[in-house]
Amino acid sequence: MHGFHYLGRKLFCERVPVETLVRKFGTPLYVYSQATLADHFQKLNRAMSPLDHLICYAVKANSNLAVLRTLANLGSGFDIVSAGELRRVIAAGGDPGKCVFAGVGKTEAEIEFALRKGVYSFNVESEPELERINRIAGRLRRKAPVAVRVNPNVAARTHAKITTGTYENKFGIAYEQVEGVYERASRLKHLHLRGVQMHIGSQITTVEPFEQAVSKMLPLVQRLHRRHGLEFLSIGGGIGIVYEPALASGRPGWWKTSAAKNILTPRKYADRLVPLLKDVGLRILMEPGRFIAGNAGILVTRVEYVKRTGKKNFLIVDAAMNDLIRPAFYDAYHEIVPLTARNGATIRTDVVGPICESGDFFCKDRPLPPLREGDHLALLSAGAYGFVMASNYNTRPLAAEVLVNGRQAALVRKRQPVEQTWAGETVPPWLKTRRL
Repeated sequence: MHGFHYLGRKLFCERVPVETLVRKFGTPLYVYSQATLADHFQKLNRAMSPLDHLICYAVKANSNLAVLRTLANLGSGFDIVSAGELRRVIAAGGDPGKCVFAGVGKTEAEIEFALRKGVYSFNVESEPELERINRIAGRLRRKAPVAVRVNPNVAARTHAKITTGTYENKFGIAYEQVEGVYERASRLKHLHLRGVQMHIGSQITTVEPFEQAVSKMLPLVQRLHRRHGLEFLSIGGGIGIVYEPALASGRPGWWKTSAAKNILTPRKYADRLVPLLKDVGLRILMEPGRFIAGNAGILVTRVEYVKRTGKKNFLIVDAAMNDLIRPAFYDAYHEIVPLTARNGATIRTDVVGPICESGDFFCKDRPLPPLREGDHLALLSAGAYGFVMASNYNTRPLAAEVLVNGRQAALVRKRQPVEQTWAGETVPPWLKTRRL
């Protein structure tokens, strides 16, 4: 469930008409529902309550400070993949001591910064990384908390670009090598072997891959725990969300449909995993991102032109692949709805942006109601991997972001002035004198 719905014919975010936000802040515009962020976090938190657990929100999904503060206020930890993300968490009021630092390419400067700030654990991806962390911790006269990321070689059956748990991927250490790695790491005197971690991929919409991976991991985890006295097991993130149809929950009888019955809910997830994990004797960490933020956001865009070629009907909008790259990058589906609902006939339509790339599209041949220049569309389920993957391609400034809480709305990122897109650039002296 999420906070976007039609009231009458108007699309609302919680209790605020989206069109009023457009009039005030313009487009392209990201709009986030605070109630949805909190609801999704709390549902997962309650479902896993039989276990000693900590949810570490994956900052990479949506790193706006207002989103992070919302979750920090609920007691969330954070899964970070850079020193920049750690700085964001701290700026938002999050606790570094509840942060796990993931990623395959941590630099020396990032490791030192994270150690000084007291992160809960480094999720380590290779033996050279263990050696680097040990060396830096020794120089700082500290013990670095670490957990080796295990690659369990379990296929998540998701998109190839977001699968992380097989031996074809760059992540983690092969399952069969892990015990030897822990044995060698135990002899590095500046490391504290705090836990063990796994993550098999993103946007997983059935519980079976999670169950398979956890079942495979448990004998290994128990041996490691007996030998090294671990404190936690992280089972990663990856719980998928509903992209199609994203507004279906507002339709009569939705929860009786077969599509609804197949949704992976926190309760279904917990019902299968809690029995496996309850006797492990370790704290259980989870690292969801998309599940919490994905359906909590939309991208609103204005129709600039309606173009008909005889074969195609195009809506050319003011948002583009630089604002939301998922359709171009992953062939991802986002439901697209008008801010004012329309009944009746539909037209098969391509919704495209102004960037000079054929890949700059949000949908192709999608049945949409007839629209005109000046109408507005909402691209749903854009709260995760939306703004965070944005760029200044074609010298397009970054969009604004708004957070809604009930009847309140606040601008939580100003629209980027176009001059800022080249603010860090300079012309070298030899080019400043014009020569003919």
